[in-house]
Amino acid sequence: MVLMYVFKLSGFRSFFAKFICVLIALLNHALAGSERPNILWITSEDNGAQWLSVYGSPNAKTPNLDRMAEEGFRYTHCFDNAAVCAPTRSLWITGVHAVSTGTEQMRSRYEIPHDLIPYWPDQIVKAGYLATNKHKTDYNIGGRADEDPWRGSRGKANWTSYRENQPFAAVMNITFSHESSLHPKKKQSQGLTDSYADRMVLHPYHPDLPAVRSSYSKYAQAVEKMDHRVGRILQELEENALAESTIVIYCSDHGGALPRGKRFLFNSGTHCPLIIRIPEKFRDWWPAEKPGMTVDRLVSFIDLPKTILSLTQAEIPPAMQGRIFLGDGIEPEPEYHFSYRGRADKGAVDMVRGVRDKEFLYIKNYMPWAPRGQYLPYMWEIEATSAWHDHYKAGQCSSLEARFFEPRVVDELYDHENDYHNINNLAAEPAQKARIERLRHELRQQQLANFDPGLIPEQMRKARAEAHGLTIYEMVRQPDLYPLERYLDYSDMVLAGDARNLPQLIEGAKDADPAIRYWSACGFAYLGVAAESADKEIETLTEEESIEVKIMALFALARSQGQTERVLKRYDALLLQAEQEGKVDQSDYISLIYSLQNLLTPDDLL
Repeated sequence: MVLMYVFKLSGFRSFFAKFICVLIALLNHALAGSERPNILWITSEDNGAQWLSVYGSPNAKTPNLDRMAEEGFRYTHCFDNAAVCAPTRSLWITGVHAVSTGTEQMRSRYEIPHDLIPYWPDQIVKAGYLATNKHKTDYNIGGRADEDPWRGSRGKANWTSYRENQPFAAVMNITFSHESSLHPKKKQSQGLTDSYADRMVLHPYHPDLPAVRSSYSKYAQAVEKMDHRVGRILQELEENALAESTIVIYCSDHGGALPRGKRFLFNSGTHCPLIIRIPEKFRDWWPAEKPGMTVDRLVSFIDLPKTILSLTQAEIPPAMQGRIFLGDGIEPEPEYHFSYRGRADKGAVDMVRGVRDKEFLYIKNYMPWAPRGQYLPYMWEIEATSAWHDHYKAGQCSSLEARFFEPRVVDELYDHENDYHNINNLAAEPAQKARIERLRHELRQQQLANFDPGLIPEQMRKARAEAHGLTIYEMVRQPDLYPLERYLDYSDMVLAGDARNLPQLIEGAKDADPAIRYWSACGFAYLGVAAESADKEIETLTEEESIEVKIMALFALARSQGQTERVLKRYDALLLQAEQEGKVDQSDYISLIYSLQNLLTPDDLL
């Protein structure tokens, strides 16, 4: 009343009324801007985009995720960088590529410089958030307990433990669709049946066998169980009156569990669902005009941690990679997505790198002498895998089905928009020459930018870092210790598979750098009988002090000189020695021996 009286007395009633309205509007805007969202990040395991009905799956029905997409935004071009769980979770927790930290090798837990690379929950807690994680860590990083950055982890974590007026960031992981759901002896597979088998639509590279259909049926049911759990979580959010203040992010951790999905850089292994639901109060952050729409921006998993920190106004560490794709701090869309694959558990040593744009996928195989389907005990527990392999050994696979178990070419190029299953390799097509050269160049730039540690074998790089008191992350950033450009050039010469390069390989076999000697041994092995005249150099390398040079030189001896029986005895002796010395470790050179043994004795596999 007094204020209205002043207005009248002043004669400026209209002016002050307008002024106060503007002031109130500004205050409301400031309050709205200061209200930060809760973040609920739901992850599921081992299911690619092609297994959700909202992404067109003919096999699994996922009504809860379909509904979430109707209420939110579905990203059509989201890709994992690492294709397997632990390396993916390494890049998720750090916001730094696993191939940049040296954690791309499965179950390795190499240390990183934690003072330089904090975890994203550290930053969000500093910004005043409660950070909880339920059911999954598996970060593949040493030097710090996985549970350390969280207020709660495993079964203890729940967003309902947050304090009033304190925003939360909660990670909820769902395990139902994990690969173990296809292992008949595992608890995860209980209750899954063959009831869907007859109606399953198989991928073109899988043979139509009863065991394959059975695995499809069980996996579709596992995905549906996962979807049901998503629905329960979203319902709990509603019941706690938190839906209108919470941004919900859903994605899987990589591609599907069936063979040739998880662990491989094809769409089946890296194309992942990403659905984000953003409440009305944060509509300024909507990535499209209205909920229910799709977003075709190219998003990599490396972008997620940085984007979450931006949305919550937390400080972004200098070492963090990726691009912010949502909110006020949105950054330009990348032109390319970078992906990588290293050792996948015991006995499946590999090195594959890939780069894609929105149309084409380029894959480079650094170990083309090995098939995609290297024997991996965990993968062979799936009935579909063992049945497929038996079908191949019986000579009953089509050429497409057989390809999984046969040596690869170095370069692969796929039109992934028109060839979703990546089965028509266009790398040798003259019409694609300019494109493949562009993608090769981009891949090299990505490897240089990330200091790709994969150009020397795993034990060698670990020993080199330890010898200088460094982490792998630090070691590969010192050119005198890790001359990456030289390694890239030399490996390219090896992978040319050209016998005219034999003199260079022979010279490289005498190089002071064991990494070059290792690649020379790889070159001899790749040339096979064409390297027969280098028998003395190969024999010399088999007596090497560097264990991985020795192991690869023995493989070259078998391939070029036909001395398989002798080589297998040497491998057995090395394994026995390692066992006696207590050095058996799947993340060491042992896996390389297992891998090469399997290549030399394919008929002995289960």
